[in-house]
Amino acid sequence: MFKLAIGSFTAAVAMFITGFLFFATPVGMIAYATASEAQNAAVQTALAANLPQTGTYMVPDPSTQSGTTLYGKGPVATVHYNSKGYAVADPGAILDGFLQEFVVCLLIAGALSGIASRVTDFSSRAQLVVLFSLATTGLLALGNPIWLHQDWTYNLYGFVANSVMLIVAGLVLARWFLPSGAQQP
Repeated sequence: MFKLAIGSFTAAVAMFITGFLFFATPVGMIAYATASEAQNAAVQTALAANLPQTGTYMVPDPSTQSGTTLYGKGPVATVHYNSKGYAVADPGAILDGFLQEFVVCLLIAGALSGIASRVTDFSSRAQLVVLFSLATTGLLALGNPIWLHQDWTYNLYGFVANSVMLIVAGLVLARWFLPSGAQQP
């Protein structure tokens, strides 16, 4: 158990570094479309004037008859809105994000530990890690452009980045923190 906890911490560090490369470097801007400073200011002013509180909004709101009509005409947006703002490199988010990644790695370690005596070779464990990571991120990231008509660029980037983060963490655990051979009952 202690070995899996240490492994989960190590895997979370690997996941954190991988995520840093994808999301905290200029590479992360690949996922976003850009607007001019004037356009950004106009949209920010409109958000502040029209959205009452932090939340995720569908604009227009398709739950009403007029909203449905406007939604069909476009333009439409899903707005992830934070009314208070925050620092770009928020230290609190970095700590909370690492803790989230550690919990995810504990879950991966628990899953791999549960099959370790039956799936004993690294190649088979790696195959499970890769396929479950791709399945998970495929459902979570690629559903948005399919079901909600969101842009593919942002969601494909998220799919690739999050898949790589999960795969790296899972491979660290599968390679160095599980028993290497079948255990005798």
